[in-house]
This record gives sequence, C-alpha cells and structure tokens, in this order.
Amino acid sequence: MSSQSIVEALDHAAWRGGHWRLFSIVSLTYLLDGVMFSIAPLVVFIISPEYYPVIFAANLLAETLGAIVLGMLADRVGRRPMFTAALVIEVAALTLLFFLYTNTIALAVLTSLMTFGIGGEFGAAYSAIAEFSPKHHRGKALMLATNFWNVGAAMIAGLALVFAAIYEDAFIQVEYLLASALGTLVVVGLTRVGFPESPRWLLLKGRESEAVRIVERVAGAIGEARLPTAAAREVSLGEAIARYWFRLIILAVITVAQYVTYGMMAYYAPYASGFAFGVESAPLVIFTANLGASIGAFLLIPLIDRARRLAVLLAFAGGFAGSLAVMLAHTAAIAAAFYTALFITLIFSEWAWASLSTMQSELFPTGVRASLVGFLTSLTGVSGALVALYEAQIAAHTFLLLASVIWLAGLLAALAWRVRGVESAGRSVEELEIAAS
Repeated sequence: MSSQSIVEALDHAAWRGGHWRLFSIVSLTYLLDGVMFSIAPLVVFIISPEYYPVIFAANLLAETLGAIVLGMLADRVGRRPMFTAALVIEVAALTLLFFLYTNTIALAVLTSLMTFGIGGEFGAAYSAIAEFSPKHHRGKALMLATNFWNVGAAMIAGLALVFAAIYEDAFIQVEYLLASALGTLVVVGLTRVGFPESPRWLLLKGRESEAVRIVERVAGAIGEARLPTAAAREVSLGEAIARYWFRLIILAVITVAQYVTYGMMAYYAPYASGFAFGVESAPLVIFTANLGASIGAFLLIPLIDRARRLAVLLAFAGGFAGSLAVMLAHTAAIAAAFYTALFITLIFSEWAWASLSTMQSELFPTGVRASLVGFLTSLTGVSGALVALYEAQIAAHTFLLLASVIWLAGLLAALAWRVRGVESAGRSVEELEIAAS
C-alpha cells in the first residue's frame, strides 16, 4: 500500500466519528489553555498588583520556551507524547498553585510553568488537526477547535465575576477559581487517553502499518490514490526556512500582531496606568473580550474553507478599525461604548487567530510543522513580554494606541499575503509543500 493512498484517504474522507473524537480532544485542550492562561491576569490584581509586569512577562517568556522545546520534540518523537508531557507539567503546576498562590514568587513561577505547558501544546495540537482533517474541512476544524481557548477564558472570567458577587473575601474567590481550573484539568486530562498519533508523521518516520491502522479507524477504508499528490519527504529545518521564507515572514508578522494585541486588549489593558475603568475591571474585560472572540469563530465558518487570503485580510482590517474605536471610547471614558467596541474588535481578533492558526498548520512540511509553529508562537511570547514590561512605563491611552499600531502592521502583512501569497483553502498539505510562494 502506497503512502499516497493513505494521504488521499485522509484528504477525501467523510467527516466521521474518529474526526469528532480528535476534534473534541483538541477543543477541550484549548478550553483548558484559555482557563489556565487567564489565571494570572485574574488573580494578580488581588494578590500582587504591583508585580504584574514581571509576572505577565515571565508567563509569556515561559510560553515561548515551551513552544520551542516541545514543538521541536513533537517533530522528533511525535505529537501524542508532547500532549502528555504538557499535561503533566500543567497538572503539577496548577496543583501546587492551589496551595501556594498567596506567595508572589510561587505565583510567578507556577503560572509560568502552566504557560510553558500551554506553549508546548501549540505545535502538537495544530499539527494533529491539520494532518488528520479532510482538506475541505481543515480550516473549520482548526478554527473551531482553537476557538475553545476563548470559551475557556470567558468561562473562567465569568466564574470570577460570579464568585466576586457571592463572596466578599478575595482569597476565597481565588480558591474557587483555582478549584474550578483543577476540575477542568481533570476532565480534559481524561479525554487525552484517546489521542491518536498523526498518520502523516508516522509515514514520514517509516511506520506505515501504524499509520494504516489509525487511518482506517478514523477515516475508514483506504483505497487507491485518486489524485496525484507529491509524497512527503523529510525536510530539515534550515531547508524549510530557506524555501518558505516569505510564508514565514508574513506569518511571523500576523501571528505577533494578533497574539500581542489579543493579550493587550483582552487581559492587560486594565493594568495600564490611568485605565479609565480601574484595575478591578479586569474580570469584566477578560469576560467581554473572550465572549466576543468566542462568537467570532462561528461567523467565519462560511469563508474559512473557501478563501484563506480574504479571511485574514478582512480580519485585520476589522481589527484595526475596532482597535481605534476601543481607544476612542476609552479616551471618552464611556463604559458602554468601550465594552461594545472591545467585544466587536475581539470578533475580528478571533478571525485573525483562526486564519493564522490554519495557515501555520498547513503551509509547512510535516517533518518541521510543529517546530515552525513553536517558533512562530515563541515570537509572540517574546514580543508580548516586552509589551507587558513596557506597559508599566506608559499611560493606558498610549497602551491602546500601541495596540492599534500593531494591528496596522498586521493589516499590511495581510494585504501582502492577499497580493502574493498562496491560496491554501481546499488543498492538501502535500500540495502546499510544492506550491509557489
């Protein structure tokens, strides 16, 4: 049986129960990541508000390290082992945090260990969905699975608002938040028992019999190849960077632009000096932003698998316009206008996240996919950490203006991709390996 037949079976399969199981596992992973990433921004203003720049920066740099290390390992030893390793790290860190959250050093170290695990899951999760999904459903699957980050973040922020309304003691509020996160972690951890290895990765490593068993279980019987598709081959990281430099540059800009502005607007804005609605508004800001982002994915369903280049351009155009509206509403100190503009802007932020997540997952070869996803994620951690440290030196208005400038940089990159980039919707990942640009 040829590798080509196995790949074609994956690309042309009907969406079946096996696909739903994998989608559910990755979706719950992102829900957990949204919950855990939100812990520090929700807790810091209660425990140690004066240390927020250092704690947020440490979290983001740890995410960078996790993305690089576990991303490269996912290409070497497999997607499944890295999912397990990340979960073990997150379980240990969150369990210890429940008992040590009042200590500022422990809060910084343990939330950073959590984000190390979160960063490490990106490469494995993106690769698994991209390498399993039928090509005409790949965009929707990636978009909706990763959207559960926003669902998780909105959920934990909503619980923070509920706990604040019920309990006057801030420490009791924190303990209930951490207990809720631990409960979510247990449920998600149990689902990962059924996480399969990527057949495309197995083929690349010469493990054809294992790949066949998994494909037949997930996608059904394997027939003869119906379309000519180039067989995947092992590609070095240096070779991939040299060949796909334009893709890498565009994705670097739009990834940093989306991720950094998301953090600035959905998490960190209340901590900026002179924020019009006070640092105590952090739970409401996180809830509103992530609720908008959660809705955004569903609005993009009709477009994501038809026109990736148009989707990313519309996302950054809307995000740039929305960020200007957020800044103006904040300057006027009109709460209703601010939260409305924030909600709408994060809809477009989710469009950008969905688009770049899909593009990261499909535009690079299987052998280096997780490594390059990890590299792109690492750029967001470094740039996000710099912005978090810089926030302590500037006023809230300047902070929000900076977000608009970063959105504009993303818009220019999206425009360049619209003009010169390859349209990846509806094409196999093997086809995209040999496509121009």
